[in-house]
Amino acid sequence: MRWPRRLASALMVVVLLVGPPLLLVRLVGWPAIGGPRVAIWGWVRDPLTEQNLVLMVVVLAWALWAFVAYTVTVRTAVRLWAGVRWLRRLPLPTPWQATATGVAGAAALTIATPSTLTSGPDHPATEVGAGYIHDRDGVDQAASSDGVVVVGGWLPRAVADQVGVAVGLLWLRRRLAYRPRRASEDADDLAPLPATVAAIQAATTVRPDSPPPQPSAVVGVLPPGFPAAGVGLSGPGALAAARGLLVTVLLAALRQDSARLVITRRAAQVLLGPEAAFLRPGSGLWIADTVTHATTMVTAASQAAPSSPGGRSVLILDGPPPDTLVTEVATVVVLADWPQATTWHVAADGYTQALDAMASGPRVCVLDPVAAADLLTVTGHLNPIVRDARPQPVPQARIPRQPGPRHDGGEVGRRLRARVLGEPVLLCDGTPLLLRRTAARQALVFLAVHVDGVDSHVMAEALWPGLPAHRLTGRLYTTLSELRTAVRAATDLPLIDRTGDRYRLHPDHVDVDLWHLRAAAAHAASTLTDPATAWRAVIDAYTGDLAAGHSWPWLDAYRETARRLVLDAYTALADTEPDPRRALAHLQDGIRVDPYNADLHQRAVNILAGLGEHTAAADLAERYKRGLIAAGLNPDHVLQVALLHGRTT
Repeated sequence: MRWPRRLASALMVVVLLVGPPLLLVRLVGWPAIGGPRVAIWGWVRDPLTEQNLVLMVVVLAWALWAFVAYTVTVRTAVRLWAGVRWLRRLPLPTPWQATATGVAGAAALTIATPSTLTSGPDHPATEVGAGYIHDRDGVDQAASSDGVVVVGGWLPRAVADQVGVAVGLLWLRRRLAYRPRRASEDADDLAPLPATVAAIQAATTVRPDSPPPQPSAVVGVLPPGFPAAGVGLSGPGALAAARGLLVTVLLAALRQDSARLVITRRAAQVLLGPEAAFLRPGSGLWIADTVTHATTMVTAASQAAPSSPGGRSVLILDGPPPDTLVTEVATVVVLADWPQATTWHVAADGYTQALDAMASGPRVCVLDPVAAADLLTVTGHLNPIVRDARPQPVPQARIPRQPGPRHDGGEVGRRLRARVLGEPVLLCDGTPLLLRRTAARQALVFLAVHVDGVDSHVMAEALWPGLPAHRLTGRLYTTLSELRTAVRAATDLPLIDRTGDRYRLHPDHVDVDLWHLRAAAAHAASTLTDPATAWRAVIDAYTGDLAAGHSWPWLDAYRETARRLVLDAYTALADTEPDPRRALAHLQDGIRVDPYNADLHQRAVNILAGLGEHTAAADLAERYKRGLIAAGLNPDHVLQVALLHGRTT
C-alpha cells in the first residue's frame, strides 16, 4: 500500500505547486502595480478600499504559495544531496581487492554440495524446467554485496561462502563414516546444524554443478591490509573480531593442511566462554597452555615443516608474546593493546582503525560467542551433540492410510501424489501440477518429511532461516496458498490438513513416495520371513535422492536419512547372499547410490581380494581415493573421521 499513498502525495504536491499560480493569474492577472511609492501611499491614506483589500489577499496568496514552493524545493535538494553523499561514500574495491575477492568467491562457489555430489548416472540431478519462478526467499534478509549479517555478527562474503563449502564437506564426512545397518551407532551424524549456519546458507548461493575449488592460502581469507606481523585488538568489537578471525582461519584449514592456528586456553575461554571446554584440537587448530607455550609450538613447527608461502600460522594470544622473533613465522593477534606492534580499535560492527594512524582499516568478521560456536561445529572443532543434548526427533518409518476412491459425492477416483524422491513434483491422477514458486515445492517436501505434521513457526523458521519473525507469517501463508491454488485448479481434494497451528499433508488424500520407502524399511528391519524380498522392496521404493537438485539448509539430514535406508538394504542383501559375486553386485549398486561411503568400499575390496581379483580390488581402492580427493576430502583422514565419531573402520 505504500506506492498508492506515495503517488497520491506526489499528485497533491503538484496540485499545490501548479494550481494556485494558474488560478491567481486567471482571476487577477500577474502581480503588477504602477509604482511602489504610489501604492504604499495610497494604502496609508485609505487602507480599506476594495482595491487595497483585494491586493492584500492576492499578496498573501502569492506569499503562501512561495512558502510551499520553497519548502518542497529545500526537501528535494536535501534528499538529492543525501543521495550524492551516499554515492561518494560508497566503498569501491581497489583492483587488488577485486581480484582477491573474486578468487575467494570463485573458490567457495565451485565446490559441489552433498545434494549434487550424490548425483550419478543412476540418480541425475534434474534441472528446473521453464515456467518456474526461482524466488530467493530468505536471501534478502542477510546477504549484501560485501557481506552477510546474521544474529550475532557479520561475515565478509568470501567467509560466508566458505561456510557453505564447510557444510558440504561436513556432510560428505558423515556419509563417508556411516556404517550401514548400524543406525543406532550413527544417529549423531544426523544432528541438524545450528541456526547461524542455516541463516548463512540461506543468504548465499552455491552452484550445484561446479567442480571443487583448489586449496587457498590463509592470507586469502584474512582482511586486506591485515599486518603480516599481527595486531593488538581493542575497542567494543575486539573480542568479536578475534572470534571472526578464529573461524575464518579454521575454515581455510579445512582446505589446506599447512594452515595452522594456535590459541591459548585462556584466550579460548575469553572468546568462547563455557564452550571452550569442548573445543578440540585438530584440522589446523592447536591449543597451548600459555603464551610462551604457544610461541614455542609455532616456532618449532615452522622449523620442522615450514608452511607454504602466504600460509603463515596465526596465533591468538591473551597477552603479548615474549619473543618478537615469532612474528617472522606467524601472524600474532593479541586480545589487548600491543605497544610493540600495531593496535586496531575495532567497532562493534567490525570497522577498524589503527590507533597510530588516522586512516580507517578494513571491516573484519565479527561474531558473538554463540555464532562463533555454531560455526565451529561446522569446522569440526565443536561437537554439536555435546553443545545441544536435546534428543532429536526420529522420522516415523510408517505410512498413513492411503487415499482410495471417494463415494461421498466428490470426485470419484481422483487422487494426489507427492513425489519427493528425485525432483519434487505434485501430481493429480498422474498429471504434474505447476508450482511456479520454488518456496512452494520446498514447503511440499518439508511437509512430506514431517508425516505427523509440523507447527507453523517451526516450518517458517526452517524455510526462511534468519528472517525476522514478523516477516515469516506472510511468506508462509503465501507459499501454502500457492500449493492450495495449484491443487484447486485440478481437484477439490484438500492437500493440506490444518489443526490449530499445525500443518500436514492430508493422509487421506495424498500419497507420498517417501512414506512408502519408510514403511518398506521398517517392515524389512522387523520381518522374520523372506527378508530378501523385503529389502528389495526398499530398493524399489528408492527412486532418487530426496529433493534432488536442491540444497535447502534443512534438507541434508532428511536426505541422508532416506539414503541410509537404501544403503542398509543393499548391505543386508550382500550379507545374506551366499554367492560372493552376487553380494559384490549388491555392494556396487550401493556404491552408485553413495560413492563416498567407506564401509561399502571396504566390503567390496574384501570380496574382490577373497576372489583373488587383487588388481580389481586395487583399482576400486584407487578410484575411491581419487573421488575423495576430487570432492575435497583427504583420504588419509578416513580413519581419523571415524575415530572422531567414536568408532574405527
